[in-house]
Parts: sequence; structure tokens; C-alpha cells
Amino acid sequence: LDCGPESFADGGFGTAGYDDLAGLPDGALLASLGCGNPVAVAELRAGETVLDLGSGGGIDVLLSARRVGPHGKAYGLDASTDMLELARRNAEQAGVENVEFLHGGIERIPLPRQSVDVVISNCVINLSDDKAAVLAEAFRVLRPGGRFGVSDVVTDGPADPVRQAATEQRIGCAAGALSIDAYRALLAAAGFTQVTITLTAGHGDGVHSAIIQAVKPPI
Repeated sequence: LDCGPESFADGGFGTAGYDDLAGLPDGALLASLGCGNPVAVAELRAGETVLDLGSGGGIDVLLSARRVGPHGKAYGLDASTDMLELARRNAEQAGVENVEFLHGGIERIPLPRQSVDVVISNCVINLSDDKAAVLAEAFRVLRPGGRFGVSDVVTDGPADPVRQAATEQRIGCAAGALSIDAYRALLAAAGFTQVTITLTAGHGDGVHSAIIQAVKPPI
């Protein structure tokens, strides 16, 4: 994951999109390499269970835990054992107990079907080589009526090799970004409805940060 701070100077990556970071450990803030604030767009409610795909240092898990309250729960899923150790330390330092960090890939989520109310993610799904599997797994673990609310990187048209190469030189975490239409189609194929994709920041060469929202039908 090539998402160093020098890549984000004008792009709104890292913690730039957050306004509610009081009380979070520095370790969680410094490890944030996202492209938005999915916690804000997911409209989390007290008592809900939320899953963060690619949770990294745990910033979105800790913020989610704060929003769902003591009767809710926030899961973080990450493939890196180093990041999981960091996230657990950050949760302990922050005094947050209603969290659990899981080891695994986002293409095969280690949770039972219909076990969470909300799935969030922050600039991670675009990095997967099998985005269809990620979205199908998100749909599987969501309860009926559950919500999908992520920040991600998208392109405004079909992939152009020249533009894509230029962007990846500047922003490594834009690698593999889907077009808006392709993202929408994969969400629909997974079973999601009420899909909305809202562009939030442009990074040049047709690449944008975006808020992507969808719903699992209630029946």
C-alpha cells in the first residue's frame, strides 16, 4: 500500500476528512491512510453492530464504537497482523471496550451471515483484486435492511492506461480503482439497492474520492 503522506498533500487523504478526533490515540491518527470519513456517511445509530473492512490502525473502528455506544459493537477486519496489534493497542489506550479486531481478508469475511447492521470501509476496497467477492461478502454479513457506506477511490470513466499510470505514480492507493459505472454494477450484482455514488474530491486524471452508499433489501 503506497499511500505515504507526501501523496496526500492536496487530496484530502489521511485524517483530513474528520472533525471528531478528540481523545483518539496518536497511533490511530498517524496510521490513517483513508480517503474520507465513512463513519460520518454511514449514519451509525446507538446499539448497532458495524464492520470496518481494512481497519488499519483502527481510527474508524474507534469512532464507530463511540457512535454505536456501549450496547453496540464495532468490528475491524485487517489482513496485517502488525496493524491488528496497533489497532488493539490504540483501543486499549483510548479505553474503548466495545470493539473486536479480526484477522482476515476482505474477500472472505470471518463473520457469520446477517451478523452486522452496517459495513464501512475507507479507501481499501479499490485495492482488492476481487472486488466482486468483497461486495458479495459485505452483502452476506449484513442483516436485511443493513447499510453499506464506504469512502473509496473511483474513476469517472473506463480505465485509460495512460491516465491510470500517471495517477498511480502520484497516488499508489488509487491503483485498481473502479469506474463509477462498474462500481454501481458490482453492487447491484451483489444484491444491493438504493446505490448512490457521490464524488467528494478530484485527484486528477479522472480519479476521485467518493462516498458510496447502498442498502441490503429488508426481505
